[in-house]
Amino acid sequence: MQWKKLGRVFCPNGLKWWAKSHAMIPTPIILNDKIVRVFITCCDEDGIGRVGYVDLDANDPMKVIAISEEPVLGVGQDGTFDENGALVCSVVPLNDGGMYMYYAGFELGTKIRYRLLSGLAHQLACEGSFSRVKQTPVLERSENELFFRCGPFALKENGKFRMWYVAGSNWEQVSDALKPVYEIRYLESEDGIHWPDEGKSCIEIEKDNEHGFGRPYVIRDDDMYRMFYSVRRRDIDSYRLGYAESQDGASWKRKDHLVNLDVSEDGWDSSMICYSAVINLKGRWYMFYNGNDFGKTGFGLAELISW
Repeated sequence: MQWKKLGRVFCPNGLKWWAKSHAMIPTPIILNDKIVRVFITCCDEDGIGRVGYVDLDANDPMKVIAISEEPVLGVGQDGTFDENGALVCSVVPLNDGGMYMYYAGFELGTKIRYRLLSGLAHQLACEGSFSRVKQTPVLERSENELFFRCGPFALKENGKFRMWYVAGSNWEQVSDALKPVYEIRYLESEDGIHWPDEGKSCIEIEKDNEHGFGRPYVIRDDDMYRMFYSVRRRDIDSYRLGYAESQDGASWKRKDHLVNLDVSEDGWDSSMICYSAVINLKGRWYMFYNGNDFGKTGFGLAELISW
């Protein structure tokens, strides 16, 4: 496939209390013929993440037309799994006009640096804030997925929910720091709230140079499923993009070499490219993605020239 970078779309200017920096994990949804809403996680002055959004012109998705004044999802109450941040990962439209938002909750550790488990929030009629469906994770830690059940991306197909997410139970020394080790797994649910304790592995670490993956993003393209994800590499201590294909959404074949979108020679996405999200907008395919430092420099846009 061939992509054309269109440039950076948005980076916080630091004027909003909840969005002093970062615009992480861009998660787009087409609201109507005029607006594409991109949910993002921004950080306050203490580095705590909350979810807000940027509205883009559907006829020119490089054009920002609105920014949420306040977050639509804040942090959890003290002592909960998301008390130190909520990172949006996926938004699923519901039949009643509302939306489910799956997110990763950031919980600081002592003997390990942090844990990431997945929560669920609900918005009525695509307006206003999201409310937590429950205060505990919908992907709670389990025996074989102990520290990480995060990066959840969900679709609703044929009356059931399907989820691709990141899971793991280990930390390893990479360069001069401990880094998480995790792979991409797959789950199904009847109601989108109750999920099994362990998923089926679908994208595994294959190379000595890898130690994890970032938020998967899955699209249905005719009779094929396409997954875009981020690969965390040891040699550069950074993310690059990966890609896989599937006929059923459960069994996948990695084809990372086909994605053909890499870092720029200089600028906002010169050292990292990650957290991609791909949508079809008025017959054109676009990819939203983060650049340097896990989204500290904002998010940008690329247009597909050919598969």
